[in-house]
Amino acid sequence: MSTVMLARGFVKNSLDKNPNLGQWLHFSQPHKVTLIVGKVDFGQGISTALAQIAADELDVALDQIVHAPINTQDSPDEGVTSGSFSIEHCGGAVRMACATLRAVAVARFCAARGVAPESVTVQAGVFSSAQTSQPMTYWDLHLDDQALEPVLQDAPAKPQSQHRLVGTAVPRIDLAKKLFGGPSFIQDMDLPDLQHCRILRAPNRSGRIVSVDEASFYKKFPDVEILRDGSFTGVLAQREDQAVLALALLQKLVTWQLPATLPNAADLHTFLTTTPSEQRIVDEVVAKEPLKPSATHVEAWYQRPYISHASIGPSCALAQWTDQKLEIWSHSQGIYNLKSDIEVYLKREFPNGGAPEVLIHHVEGAGCYGHNPADDVAFDAALLARLAKGRPIRLLWSRADELRCGPSGSAHLVKLEADLSEEGHIDNWTHTIWSNGYTARPGRSAPGSLSFVAAAELANPFETPVSLDPPMSAGGGGDRNAIPLYDLPNYKVVYNRLLEMPIRTSAIRALGGYANVWAIESFMDELALSTQQDPVAFRLKHLSDTRARAVIQKAVEQAPWWHDHSQDEEGVGRGFAYARYKNTGAWCAVAVRILAGTSVRVTDISVAADVGLVINPDGVKSQLEGGAVQSCSWTLKEELMFTNEALTTSSWEDYPILKFSESPVVTVALIHQPNEPSVGAGEATQGPTAAAIGNAVYNALGIRVRKLPLNMDNILKSSG
Repeated sequence: MSTVMLARGFVKNSLDKNPNLGQWLHFSQPHKVTLIVGKVDFGQGISTALAQIAADELDVALDQIVHAPINTQDSPDEGVTSGSFSIEHCGGAVRMACATLRAVAVARFCAARGVAPESVTVQAGVFSSAQTSQPMTYWDLHLDDQALEPVLQDAPAKPQSQHRLVGTAVPRIDLAKKLFGGPSFIQDMDLPDLQHCRILRAPNRSGRIVSVDEASFYKKFPDVEILRDGSFTGVLAQREDQAVLALALLQKLVTWQLPATLPNAADLHTFLTTTPSEQRIVDEVVAKEPLKPSATHVEAWYQRPYISHASIGPSCALAQWTDQKLEIWSHSQGIYNLKSDIEVYLKREFPNGGAPEVLIHHVEGAGCYGHNPADDVAFDAALLARLAKGRPIRLLWSRADELRCGPSGSAHLVKLEADLSEEGHIDNWTHTIWSNGYTARPGRSAPGSLSFVAAAELANPFETPVSLDPPMSAGGGGDRNAIPLYDLPNYKVVYNRLLEMPIRTSAIRALGGYANVWAIESFMDELALSTQQDPVAFRLKHLSDTRARAVIQKAVEQAPWWHDHSQDEEGVGRGFAYARYKNTGAWCAVAVRILAGTSVRVTDISVAADVGLVINPDGVKSQLEGGAVQSCSWTLKEELMFTNEALTTSSWEDYPILKFSESPVVTVALIHQPNEPSVGAGEATQGPTAAAIGNAVYNALGIRVRKLPLNMDNILKSSG
């Protein structure tokens, strides 16, 4: 086996790198508490949830919490906002910081007024006691001298019984501007004297420019500049419409060299199983006692294609480069990691010093589901700003660039094998995976290499890293959710990470957990049905985890259509699946009802989840519902298309996603566990929804489709 390489740069919590109170809170605004965090909000609502936690711990009103802008100068470095860790890591840090400071404030108030701690009450930031007629506020107590004091990880946090806001459906604090058309996103942002850019990109990341007919370009657009460094090429104009038209002409005037480096789209199975790979045993359990002879051996292969992030709002960044400072506005999920990789470029360009200082501001983008091109467009903007010689620039990627040039979700192949005893119990379970790695985010590759798409296009190019995987302590990558959750006497999980990456891959929502759960939960149905057992009962038969059993039973109980078939028409099917996200996060069960006609349509989804202590029920439900609906789109429709020379997907016409008119009715139930730690919910429904749909297709049509997406082409091929 090859030496196993894992991605670097993952944090276990938020306090290790940011241990001081002043890194989280300050009271410089009268009657306001400034909350300083490094986890960013890109639609998941964490700014509201974190404010709820802080307001509860400090005993202030929610509208007294003010979020500080997030940037690399003033904010704590919390790594990347990903993996559904925001509440677990950042929420925990905020809770401890607020609990620490509240204890200090109580002690100071008691000393100042000569009262006993047990007599103190705090409301809206005002400290009072029946033992004095002189209340004080946080702002009277001059707490800023605590800035360099450590956060106490054993600070006396509030018990659940004293929560006022945590556990309640507080309205999202970020929605008002978005609902009423206010400037909310980076795409809305403007700067004085802003110049507009567009980028020229090859439809194959190995493509390079042979020639550009610049003379013909400048005849048509004399006031637009071509900015170029090797094959990295953009246009700069005073108006955005000029930049768009100029790029359209430039695309006709460029000659590309496009090597035939892409795999055969019609035979990804061969590509995945024959490309050089690094193999490792993820986990293995050997039965303690000899097993009875098995009655049945079952084997199946499951395949997912490459998929795009397909963000509705194309990626955008603004930048200005002066001798002293490179300032960037970005919707990156990890601004500190982005900064560190831009500094790799600067150290090479300025070996003797004199590089500008890098300052990155986070500005919310229009949705994100993993490592989309936000970091790429920020690096592009930095390069263009350098060529623009001090002028501020705005760069917006095109839809074609977004689909073809951004990081994709890896094609993923799973082989599952198991034996069934005469009593219908599973043994000899083997799960084997082939895929590219699932992360090439900034800050996670080998030092000196850069994963930005533009870094390989420069005249002096950087080495492009092959995507790695997070360690299992961060949830894993291609192997995420591959270790079975069921009570099995023996099993083995083997992962083959590809060492070549003809199509660029990185993190996408749920990473390998989506495909692994789809495979496992489809296989569980196949095993159950092969021995004529009810699929839900079969799962419960192999599952002792009480929290798992509870979500399984709830998902079925709350769906009246699960047992009532009286109104069924031809083509109706039902399916079920279960997983615990990353095997350490939210417990989640999904039941679906579909209608299979000329296409498959999901009509109803029932979700039950256990996320421990719920901070904001509406926020959690929205995350679970959003993941389920997106999973419908992935499972039924999405697939990147390509030839040997180029990715051919460039618009919504050739990359269809789920329409509003196709959205199912989604019901979400939360099993409250107020005395348990909070765990993330954002990616928990991704895999179970896919498997439930696949199982429902079999239930409706009697056809087992093991190749995604579950469109008519793949259904018809499976029927033969």
